[in-house]
Amino acid sequence: MKLKDMSVLIFVIVIVAMMIIPMPTILLDFLLIINISLSILILLVAMNTKEALDFSIFPTALLLTTLFRLALNVSTTRSVLSKADGGEVIEAFGSFVIGGSPVVGFVVFLILVVINFIVITKGAERVAEVAARFTLDAMPGKQMSIDADMNAGLISEQDARVRRKKIEQEADFYGAMDGASKFVKGDAIAGIIILVINVIGGFAIGIAIHGMGFAESLSTYTLLSVGDGLVSQIPALLISTATAITVTRAASEGNLGSDITNQVFRHPSLLYIVSAIVFLLGLLTPIGLLVTVPISILLAAGAYSMQKSIKKDALTQEKAVEAEADEEIRRPEKVINLLQLDTLELEIGYGLIPLADQKQGGDILDRIVMIRRQFAIELGLVIPTIRIRDNLQLMPNNYVLKFRGNKIASGEVYLDHFLAMSQGLDGGELDGIRVIEPAFGLPAVWINTEEKQRAELLGYMIVDPSSVIATHLTEVLKQYAHQLLRREETKELVDNLKESNPNLVEELVPNLMSVGEIQKVLQNLLREQISIRDLSAIFETLADYATYTKEPRVLTEYVRQSLTRQITEQYAENGVIQVLTAGATLEKGISDSIHQSEAGIYYLSMDPQISKRITEELQGEIERVVKAGGQPIFLTSPSIRMYLKQFVDKIMPTVPVLAYTELEPDIEIQSIGVVNL
Repeated sequence: MKLKDMSVLIFVIVIVAMMIIPMPTILLDFLLIINISLSILILLVAMNTKEALDFSIFPTALLLTTLFRLALNVSTTRSVLSKADGGEVIEAFGSFVIGGSPVVGFVVFLILVVINFIVITKGAERVAEVAARFTLDAMPGKQMSIDADMNAGLISEQDARVRRKKIEQEADFYGAMDGASKFVKGDAIAGIIILVINVIGGFAIGIAIHGMGFAESLSTYTLLSVGDGLVSQIPALLISTATAITVTRAASEGNLGSDITNQVFRHPSLLYIVSAIVFLLGLLTPIGLLVTVPISILLAAGAYSMQKSIKKDALTQEKAVEAEADEEIRRPEKVINLLQLDTLELEIGYGLIPLADQKQGGDILDRIVMIRRQFAIELGLVIPTIRIRDNLQLMPNNYVLKFRGNKIASGEVYLDHFLAMSQGLDGGELDGIRVIEPAFGLPAVWINTEEKQRAELLGYMIVDPSSVIATHLTEVLKQYAHQLLRREETKELVDNLKESNPNLVEELVPNLMSVGEIQKVLQNLLREQISIRDLSAIFETLADYATYTKEPRVLTEYVRQSLTRQITEQYAENGVIQVLTAGATLEKGISDSIHQSEAGIYYLSMDPQISKRITEELQGEIERVVKAGGQPIFLTSPSIRMYLKQFVDKIMPTVPVLAYTELEPDIEIQSIGVVNL
């Protein structure tokens, strides 16, 4: 058996021996000091424990220290009653506390007993009882949570065992503390009884056996009894405090001292308020400034010191985070993080930074929020967050829009200037910087504030720099809208629709179509600026026709025909739509060139000379309508619509191509040209 194991056995044997064998007073002095030392040690351990289970032996230690203290009480009582001598320690405690007045000493002892028994011991006992009950009640739920985490793969089987064992140990600990707290309660009661026995018994023995006088006997045994009681009650008070601290502490990251300072004094500004209240207390009451001013100054100085310390710690932490970030970048295994791309980025030159700084009146951030709202309403598409960054490599007045790290648009704007665009009125020339408007390619002039009023009088359209960037971004994002819809975004749209139309979504996904197949159909719609906001109507059509074909282009045509009201409203004005129609020869030329592959996919295979003629005819009609100030819209039969769109995209992708079945019956169609071969 190891020495440390034998020491505990010897300690228990000594406790039993002390209750039977008389001890010399010099040995009692040593044992009393050891009792006080053990009590202080247990209190300090309890204060520096982070979790209750870190001091799981505490219930047993509480029992042993209580027995040791009671054994000392028996030995000191025997010595006091038989020899009228309790040793130097007891006499010193009695003389110091009594101070010549046995009544004062007795009252002080009773106060200590009341504090220990009624306040600390009773409270600790109640907390231990409640903690034991709640711990036992929570065990099934905690174990089920551990099993769920293990089944989900969040923790390993070994981690699950460790957590289960910890839960069992917590239940055992609080159950043991519930019982061990009764020892402290009994010890306090025993201390009162022993004091009464010592005083009354000692007074009688002093007169009857030792031949003392009434006053001498009362003084001697009161001093010894109070000293003996104090020597035992002070360690009992320390042990009770340790018990209360252990059962009332929750799990934390530090010891009791650090937790109190970090949590109670985390708001130094409140100390200034306390300091002011203490000062006013001395100023407005008879207490006087002599007592309150030093305390007030001390509180204010402490608050100031803490504020400086918090700022210093925050600065140190910020530097540590930056250093850690730099260190993370230097690590070879962290290079993979550099491969992540933002979907959309807006880089601006340093001269345009005020546009993004709200403190300087910049509103580009608000404009971007409005763009995202506009896309959600008009196209039914949620645009990813656009990150704005300054780029010193750009010219001061330049900006660049990037899609997944690649530039898709750029422009130049001038702060403190306005972009003036002619509306067809020849009102005169303007002094300024002549440019091409980036969104629509129109000639424009950047003018200063003094020239703005003259431009308005001449009929020019005046646009501020933020609006120029916002308009440009809007048009570019419309062009790339179909690329912004990826599988993750499609899944979000499906999940959002599932909340209002669960049966529809369950019928279509994944039984008939996958998320990727739905994505291709929605991309085809967005590519031609058809809104996908009415997602329920789109899914209804897909559910109807997905059993016959999985070809995205064919399904797109079916969906377009189900959105007739939406398409008609998008392109018609006052119930009238002006179109360029495909002639019979053009339709026949395209339809004769449509072939079907072995996989069942339809494709266009046309003679290059015929393809060139069709392109030339379409380009001529488009240019004619554009020069006349109109919007070219082609109308054809549904069987060749998507193939005709392929030709038009080579000329001007923004020109819509509609089928007869995509328009409402009551719409008035006005033909402004026919395209034939």
